[in-house]
Amino acid sequence: MPLHTPPHKPAAEDPGPMHRLAMCRLAVEGESGLEASALEIERGGPSYTADTLREIHASEPEAELTFIVGADTAMTLPRWRRPQDVLAMARLAVAGRPGTDGAEVLDALASVPAPSGAAGPHVEPEVVFLSMAPVDVSSSQVRERVARGEPVAELVGEPVARYIAEHGLYGAAP
Repeated sequence: MPLHTPPHKPAAEDPGPMHRLAMCRLAVEGESGLEASALEIERGGPSYTADTLREIHASEPEAELTFIVGADTAMTLPRWRRPQDVLAMARLAVAGRPGTDGAEVLDALASVPAPSGAAGPHVEPEVVFLSMAPVDVSSSQVRERVARGEPVAELVGEPVARYIAEHGLYGAAP
């Protein structure tokens, strides 16, 4: 689910919401059970995970949500807007990332306060660590490689790499 307006990234790096949505659709094309959602783009403005989860819960109250992040991102969750609401509304599935382990993630998450209006002690969030080999790819790495004219298909897939090149994104020559 690409966001409409990145709240923490400079606009100069951003190709815009419609390009990000198109790349997400290309990335999941043909993958059973996956689809790219335009929910945050349609809502407009800066996107915050707590707002998105609340909106999904409002439209699908029985849905059991799992929010999938890399361990490096999970470590930053205590600094997000309303992290306690994120952890209250969704199970957190954490994929391994180089240089970060599960104990560090749990330590970071322990600093998240109880959800707003909750009585009693802080409830431990539901955290699942995914059993998979760490994927050593980042969006920054992709942008940097594109800007240097290096290939990125092995990082993002051929359809997305072709889209980046065709639209001259991230400094690629169209």
